[in-house]
Amino acid sequence: MFVDRVKVHLRAGNGGAGVVAYQRTKGRPKGKPQGGNGGTGGDVIVEADPSVATLLRYQRQPHHRATDGTHGEGDLRHGRGGEDLVIPVPLGTIVTDDQGTVLADLVEPGHRVVAIKGGRGGRGNAAFVSPKLRAPAVAEQGEYGPEGWFTLELKLAADAALIGFPNAGKSTLISTVSAAKPKVADYPFTTLQPHLGVVAVDEREFVLADIPGLIEGAADGKGLGLEFLRHVERARVLVILLDPSPLQSHPVEDQLRILLNELERYLPDLVERPRLVVVSKADLSEASEAARRIPGSMLVSAANRAGVDRFLHATADLVDQALKASPDRPGFVLHRPLMVDLDIRREGNVWVVEGQSARRAVAFADLTVPAAARMASQRLARIGVDRALLEAGAEPGDDVRIGDLVFEFQLPEDSS
Repeated sequence: MFVDRVKVHLRAGNGGAGVVAYQRTKGRPKGKPQGGNGGTGGDVIVEADPSVATLLRYQRQPHHRATDGTHGEGDLRHGRGGEDLVIPVPLGTIVTDDQGTVLADLVEPGHRVVAIKGGRGGRGNAAFVSPKLRAPAVAEQGEYGPEGWFTLELKLAADAALIGFPNAGKSTLISTVSAAKPKVADYPFTTLQPHLGVVAVDEREFVLADIPGLIEGAADGKGLGLEFLRHVERARVLVILLDPSPLQSHPVEDQLRILLNELERYLPDLVERPRLVVVSKADLSEASEAARRIPGSMLVSAANRAGVDRFLHATADLVDQALKASPDRPGFVLHRPLMVDLDIRREGNVWVVEGQSARRAVAFADLTVPAAARMASQRLARIGVDRALLEAGAEPGDDVRIGDLVFEFQLPEDSS
């Protein structure tokens, strides 16, 4: 089964917790702080892999998670970082987040994007030593690994695309000129999935795609419609295959007009691509007359290979010209701008503070420890949470929630 669009749920690994530990020495009950940091959780990475042909595996199993970092230990032993999870996808896969933002267009082998970064590991008490705090009894919890839904969409990266009405002979032609083995039969919509074939012409090679048959209204989703028009987008060259058979409901002139119109309606740029117009089934008596009615077209018969060599050389020439005119078909990875980190809203009688910096400010293992509570308060004031709450209308004594923690809002000591 060919699957070219799936939704997957990805989750990064949790960060490990830091630890409170001391070097025990005689006469010093606590001694030197020796608590190690927790390891960072593994990232989730989407990577283009030429050995992967479809997205079927992700339709069957949409949930994937990287491993967690381990906790820190005494004697300054830091936790091990979680292993990154690499999601292999076919070349030509577009990665979109649940907000509809395209994060990456992966077209080259090894091209990758970090979909979600792992949770940060918490710091152990050794990280908090300062001239004023020589034996801190505080450590941080690790951050939970973020998670979210992503869409993976495959758009085949072919040099040339075979486009035509159902039963025009596309599958027969690609099976004749390459090692691709699509289903071939004498009824419409035999091909229900695109096929790629590598074609060798003398010293040259190009990738040819068999796009399932299009009909009038395909740009509106009729027939197989939009399911497969997306696979035409990346093709450098279009091969329009016309069917002269009397069984075809439209004469070749109308087929050409309808196909070009559907391509233009889907993506106007497509009709500007280099193209070759080919009349198939040259062994039929109607084929020669049909070709004469389409200036510049050529005749091809996959049944007896008439005109096949000429067709392949002409296609290879157009691909070469397209490569010279635009040698690169680059993908991209979006460098996402930093999100607004602090958001404050009122939910009933509680002020809710959201943002990574706020969560990190209170991420101590035990806020009942006075030093931890004091440091959390200082952190919140430093990143502007106190000021933002006041500006939003919070008053002393109001409840404030950050993550799972609820506390009573108090004015900073130096406030007037």
